[in-house]
Amino acid sequence: MSLLVVGLSHRSAPVSVLERASLNADAQSKLLQDTVAAEPATEAAVLATCNRIELYADVDKFHAGVAELSTLLAQHSGVGLEELTPHLYVHYEDRAVHHLFSVACGLDSMVVGEGQILGQIKDSLARAQDLHSAGRLLNDLFQQSLRVGKRAHSETGIDRAGQSLVTFGLEQLAGGEEVRGWAGGRTALVIGAGSMSSLAAATLARAGVTEVVVANRTLERAERLARLLTESGETDVRARAVPMDAVPAELTRADVAVSCTGATGLVLTAEAVARTLEGRVATPAAAPSAVAVSAPAAAEGARRGRAETPLHPVGGAAGTSGAAVATGAVGATGAAGEESCPLDLSAVPSGFSVMGDAAVAGMDAATLEQHGAWAAPGTTAADRAAADRREDLRTGPGADPELITALAATAATAGRVPERRRPEPVARVPRPRPALFLLDLAMPRDIDAAVHRLAGVRLVDIESLAEASADAPMAADVDRVRGIVADEVAAFGAAQRAARITPTVVALRSMAADVVAGEIARLEGRLPALDARHRAEITQTVKRVVDKLLHAPTVRVKQLAAEPGGAGYADALRTLFDLDPETVASVSRAENSTEKNRGPA
Repeated sequence: MSLLVVGLSHRSAPVSVLERASLNADAQSKLLQDTVAAEPATEAAVLATCNRIELYADVDKFHAGVAELSTLLAQHSGVGLEELTPHLYVHYEDRAVHHLFSVACGLDSMVVGEGQILGQIKDSLARAQDLHSAGRLLNDLFQQSLRVGKRAHSETGIDRAGQSLVTFGLEQLAGGEEVRGWAGGRTALVIGAGSMSSLAAATLARAGVTEVVVANRTLERAERLARLLTESGETDVRARAVPMDAVPAELTRADVAVSCTGATGLVLTAEAVARTLEGRVATPAAAPSAVAVSAPAAAEGARRGRAETPLHPVGGAAGTSGAAVATGAVGATGAAGEESCPLDLSAVPSGFSVMGDAAVAGMDAATLEQHGAWAAPGTTAADRAAADRREDLRTGPGADPELITALAATAATAGRVPERRRPEPVARVPRPRPALFLLDLAMPRDIDAAVHRLAGVRLVDIESLAEASADAPMAADVDRVRGIVADEVAAFGAAQRAARITPTVVALRSMAADVVAGEIARLEGRLPALDARHRAEITQTVKRVVDKLLHAPTVRVKQLAAEPGGAGYADALRTLFDLDPETVASVSRAENSTEKNRGPA
């Protein structure tokens, strides 16, 4: 066995890389075709899910195989090889088997113990069989992984350790509430009609939503899913199908939306969701009163890309929001004072006070001096008038040009003006309770990550699920599953090693049968008068003698070949009996051809 797997997953790569490297169905098919056409590989299969992309192959050379598979992954994913390589992992032979069996049992999933991966493995095998890229090795491997996964779920409590990604995502949306109580009475919109979307729709129906609306590019598939929900008899949920262009209107009615499509671009942009929010209320909600937070906290929010200030994509709201942030600092002047500020407020980065360091970086000397006078402590009209008088004095004949020049040089070198004041707090608008809950299970993502910044929306996507699952508790049954995986890997390895000698044994028995047939033909030539009954008895006797002579050696050689290091017994058997290598190879090709047409378990 020369099994090789090269891939990346949520454990080895950030979601941003996984998103860019994701493969649609057409790309997976092309990758399989190019892999089996490459020199090192004779079989290939792709396992692509929302949090992993793995390429399995039977190769004749390890290093050449790693190089070829890595290059092919980079070419078909569109991510450069240099960028992709640090996130790739490689497993070979028994380690590759161990990896796939662990994946099938849910041990390597984002949500440990989830069973949805079994369906994804089955789909991967079916695709490889349809393209005739799966031979004996990968057929045996993937079918056995399905059996191992089913065994783990039936013999242990691994189901208690984890859930499907859909259930886990809904729990995150519920924010600590029990999902059934949180979902009860809500209206849900499901975008997409594939396996993940179907699971989401069924889960929401069981959780108690009153209506499920299914949107899909192919309306017939959406109608089929809606019909299954209403005819299942498990729930009283109402379900209907709509085309994709109805999503914006349906989103104004929905409380929960789950999206999982195969689209390569965004299905819901931040602007579209913002317009949806406006459509949910007659008038824009008044902005809550500002709450001061420290500048380091604001910087941390900006770093995570989930600032608490709402995103307003319509009209002049964005400028209003930016001004509110910019003037919310303690000690900042009012609207009238801002008009005299020499700084162009429209260029102020969101989340920084116009009184702080970042606001004055890069100013020339004259503007620096003006800003320093304007930003002097004091908020009353008298203070501002005094500041203006000081400005007149400083810009007069008595101004210190050396001080201004030094200040400008410092700003040019350090990128900011040195301040002796304490960091000034920045205003933050507290987020209202979510009115719209969005769950994005697609890879690449369907929903713009900027939606995180919209007030009144809670978005859970693959990235946030990865963060949440890192702290998920492990069940005690996980250890039992690991034991099952170890036992199954050993059994699979032994079976594969034994199978390697099967073509040699078949070739040996074929040679013996030819010898028997030749001797019987010679006997008939020497004893033409021999009647048919005696001829048949003699033929059967000779065959029994040959079978008994070959039985013990062939059984024993299979046992020895199944042990580690037993690969050499096949070579010894071919040498001892002078077997034709082409005969052995033809048996192997026949078996491999049969395996490529076998359906998934």
